[in-house]
Formats: sequence, structure tokens, C-alpha cells
Amino acid sequence: MNIHALVEPRHSSATLEEADRLMTVCNSCRYCEGLCAVFPAMEMRRSFLDGDLNYLANLCHGCGACLADCQFAPPHEFNVNVPRTLAKLRGDTYQAYAWPRQFSGLFERNGLAISLIAALSVAAFIAGFVAWTDPAVLFGVHVGPGAFYRLMPHNLMVLIFAAASLYAVVSIAMGIRLFWTDIGEPASTLRQGSSIWQAVKDASTLRYLDGGGVGCMNEDDRPTDKRRLYHHLTFYGFLLCFAATSVATVYHYLVGREAPYFWYDLPVILGTIGGVGLIIGPAGLLATKWQRDPLLLDQSRMGMDVAFLVMLFLTSATGLLLLFLRATPAMGLLLAVHLGVVFSLFITMPYGKFMHGIYRFLALVRYAKERHQMEAGS
Repeated sequence: MNIHALVEPRHSSATLEEADRLMTVCNSCRYCEGLCAVFPAMEMRRSFLDGDLNYLANLCHGCGACLADCQFAPPHEFNVNVPRTLAKLRGDTYQAYAWPRQFSGLFERNGLAISLIAALSVAAFIAGFVAWTDPAVLFGVHVGPGAFYRLMPHNLMVLIFAAASLYAVVSIAMGIRLFWTDIGEPASTLRQGSSIWQAVKDASTLRYLDGGGVGCMNEDDRPTDKRRLYHHLTFYGFLLCFAATSVATVYHYLVGREAPYFWYDLPVILGTIGGVGLIIGPAGLLATKWQRDPLLLDQSRMGMDVAFLVMLFLTSATGLLLLFLRATPAMGLLLAVHLGVVFSLFITMPYGKFMHGIYRFLALVRYAKERHQMEAGS
């Protein structure tokens, strides 16, 4: 008789059940407690609710060091594989907290195809609109202030992307609310300055993607910091591109200067540096993902992971091409493709890998709070 068949499941999914089993084993061993934040956070608990396990899954940075160090890792009969199990659970949370819920599974397996279709559809619409209005405009050479708006009116461009941005912000905010409620944290935690600041430092340096100080594991058990470097290039490249857009908005509305700008203007400098980061970072992460030990990966969601990295890469690549070829007949089509890719990135962000950074930051806030409480009580 299978004794496990007689035990009523304690959790709402098989992945949560497996995560509970692994945390129970790890709580008995504690060999990996110095590798990252997951194991000290685990040791603060003797039992695990669904929210606790979702919190630990998003606290995990996927460095892989615990698999390399574990004496119970496959092929041991205990089959302890924390990185892959928590990666699967993280993927589940992207669906569980998605809003609207009807879109929760939309990008799970075919995210790349849907993102590309959406981007190309929007690009084709913009190109078709301009070509129908006046084909000479689409393939003409436009230079000087306001050149982009001869292809698409500024107010229409703002309306489209304001709507996409608002949708993304609302969807992300709802996901944050669902995550925070699920892990059982009160809203007051988000007003604790010391916990927020500690989480900012930990997230901005990727403190827990270093395998306890030796580096991240990838294709084998030899540590390297390549993934950490590529994450930094991607994250800070994204921030610089966001800063470039913000400065350009100030230029347009407060200074009265219209895009495109000269190469020495601040929006171009910030966007170019950020764009280079968003070329190298996602390309490096894609390369390391294909090289990674399959034991560390959630293979079922490779499409979702790849989709996000490809969309970031294409956003940067089309933006840089537009910068270098904006005074040529190619500008019209490049602008249409770039706007389509950016639009697609915005509307798909709440349903895929973009959310891992947000949930991970919130998990770091909770961990900082718990650690402060533990230190104050010792």
C-alpha cells in the first residue's frame, strides 16, 4: 500500500507539495544556510503555507549553488533539486497573481510567438496607416525637430502608449497586491524605510546571485559571475532607457524641444548607453540559458523566459537602428517596427518574466524585515 496516497495534500498544487518536501529536508540539513537568503528565511519556519513557499520561490535568485553543494541532489533517492523546483513555483506565481485572471496562462508556453505577432501586427498597422495616408511620407527622408511626427502625429503616439502604459501599471499593481496578500504581509511593511533600503541594496547589487560568494553556477558546478554581469547590464540598461524617455518628455513639454535630438543631447546619450546594455545583457542571458545545466531549469517555461529577453533585445536593437538610420528612407519602417515592439513589450510585461524582478524585490523587503526582527530579538 502506498502510504503517501492516504495523506491528504496540504497544498494547492503538486509543485507546492514538492517545495514543502524539499524545505523540510533542507531544514533538517541546513548545510546551505550561508549560500543565499532562501535558507535563513526557511529556517525561521517549521511549517510552510502556500504563501510562505511562494515567498521563498521568489526570494530565490537561481544561482544553482545549493544544487552543486547538496549531498541529496539527484541521483540520490531524496532527489533534492531546490533551484528547479523553486523556478517552477516562481513561474506558477506569474500566473497566480496575473490580472486580469483570464490572461494568466496566455504567455506561459508560447510567449515568444504571441509577443512577436503582437509587435509585428502593431508595426504593420502603423506602417499601413502611414502608407495609406501618403506612401511618400513613409519612405521619405525626414530630418530636424518633429521628424518622427511627420510619420505619426505626436498626440496619437502619446495616446496609444499612454493607454498601454496605464494598462501595464494597473495590471502590475494588481499583481503586487495579490502577491503581498498571499504571502501574508501587512501593508505597513512597505512603510518600513530600513527594510526598503536594505532590499534596494540587495536587489541593485544582486547580492544573492553570487552562490555564497563564489559565483553563479551555469553549465556545470564551476562558479562564474557571467549571469550576474548580464543581469546588471539588462537591468541598468533598462533603467537608462527609461531615464532617456523621461528626459525626452521633459524636453518636449517643459523645454519645447521636439525629437529627434542631436547625438550629444542627454536623451540620446542615456538611450544609447542603455541600449547597448540591453543588447549585451539579454543576448548574454539567452546564451547562458541555452548552455545551462537542464537540472537547474524549468524547461516548460523556456518560451516565456526567451520571449521576454528577445523583446528586450529587439526593443534596443530597433531603437539603435532608428538612431543611426533616422536620416535615411529606412526611418519610417524602422519607427513603425520599433513602436510595435515597444507596445508589445508594455502589454505583455505583467504576464511573464518581467514580474520576477518585482516579486523578488518584494520578497527581499520581507526578508529584510524578518532578519531585523530576528536580530532585535537575539
